[in-house]
Amino acid sequence: MEPIRLITGPTPVEAAPRLAAALGLGAADLLVKRDDLLGLGGGGNKVRKLEVLCAEALAADADVLVTSGGPQSNHARLTAAAAARLGLSAVLVLGGEKPEQARGNLVLDRLFGAELVWAGERPLADASADVVADLRAAGRRPYEIPFGGSTPASAAGYARAAEELLGQVPDVGQVVVALGSGGTMAGLVSVLGPERVLGVSVGAVPDPRETLHGILREMPGVDVSAADLRIDERRVGRGYPHLAPATWAAMELAARTEGLVLDATYVGRAMAGLVAAASDGSIRPGERVVLMHTGGVPGLFGHADIG
Repeated sequence: MEPIRLITGPTPVEAAPRLAAALGLGAADLLVKRDDLLGLGGGGNKVRKLEVLCAEALAADADVLVTSGGPQSNHARLTAAAAARLGLSAVLVLGGEKPEQARGNLVLDRLFGAELVWAGERPLADASADVVADLRAAGRRPYEIPFGGSTPASAAGYARAAEELLGQVPDVGQVVVALGSGGTMAGLVSVLGPERVLGVSVGAVPDPRETLHGILREMPGVDVSAADLRIDERRVGRGYPHLAPATWAAMELAARTEGLVLDATYVGRAMAGLVAAASDGSIRPGERVVLMHTGGVPGLFGHADIG
């Protein structure tokens, strides 16, 4: 199935010479792929997956998109934005209780017209299934998008991103990317190979290696063993919603050397993984390294550990 177009063109790749120098790398060694600048709904990597998922929804004659995530879910925000652009409704099933005041991504969710359903202590999958059942009973035509929007089909959106990157940086040696629900890294690995992709887990799923490998197993023509996947699981700290000191330090470093704003959940952790890899020699001077900026900056303004 052909994806719909929610992206207007390739995202830029920017040099980061001062940040590279701070990491002990050469001035030309470090680049940043700016998928935070994708135009829809405040930008971010999920737009590439939604091009596939929304095409599936339209083919199924859906009139409402249903998805789930944390209170500051970037995927939920962009699903709401995609629904608005396509003339569909959106229901977002979010973990926990409704906060007293909407901040960060929640403000944008409301701006895009999404209905928010709070799951409380219930598993998101159960709460989402109930929402879908209720919508069908009311005569609606819901299309359920899984947590994070990561499926073998949607991972193809990031395979196309990897091909786009190769056209911009043919000699790329390593790509560092946040690893959440797995689809973004799976797409990159499917094109670049596991040896060139370092995923930094954010703690979104209990077993990131198995989650990632499960997606890769179902992607046509991809044969990658779980053991070959390069995953840094040491940046999770106290858990997915919490800011670790090393993540904040990495965010400060990027901001104060390049004026580059990173979010605290995803790219901040990826940057912390990049700092660690440069320190332990996993990334070496003279190697072309790309940090995938997958977006998420609106969530920074709703992060409980900041401010």
